[in-house]
Amino acid sequence: MTASPATRTPGLRRFLTERPPQPERCELCAVPVGADHRHLVDTEKRALACACAPCALLMEQPGAAAGRFRTVPARYLTDPRHHLDDSAWEALQIPVGVAFLFRNAALDRLVALYPSPAGATESELDPATWTDVLGGSRLAGLLEPDVEALLLRRTDGRCECHLVPIDICYELVGRMRLLWQGFDGGAEARAALDAFFADVARRVRPVDEAGHPSDEAVRP
Repeated sequence: MTASPATRTPGLRRFLTERPPQPERCELCAVPVGADHRHLVDTEKRALACACAPCALLMEQPGAAAGRFRTVPARYLTDPRHHLDDSAWEALQIPVGVAFLFRNAALDRLVALYPSPAGATESELDPATWTDVLGGSRLAGLLEPDVEALLLRRTDGRCECHLVPIDICYELVGRMRLLWQGFDGGAEARAALDAFFADVARRVRPVDEAGHPSDEAVRP
């Protein structure tokens, strides 16, 4: 005979009751963090870690944690004078319209990734080609190893390139993996991609002639 709700044991009710979501916590000091918290790059595990504001500020200091953790910056930059033409894009051999690349300090080279149904997929292209196409740009010169990325998109015959925090690139990868349908991603994934780049376009600021931000990057 099936037990009625009144006769179920407390232990059984514990498994039948939906648990409230657990708040995210700083992975250094364990205090709860809000939805707009900062991230660190764990250079040993090659992973992102959530951080509260004090810990993120601490990890910005040179030599903090022996360099293991690096705070992801908040800047979004673009270079209006730098343009990728079709021949440059073809040389990169990206099978989709979006990619991002960052300088891996441990490997001392550029690493290129692009979203796919399986997650972040590494480009098999010779890193020297990436350097030939993008290495001389002002954005590449400003790129902070491990924590920032050059985000590229080709759409309607136009190519764009921005310097962005690396955590938003992995956020995009996760979103595309969740929404991807069929061969080309599907309408929902394309709409999410358009919204993502519209938000990036709102945040980016041009670099000045000296190669520095001409205005402070904004956060939501």
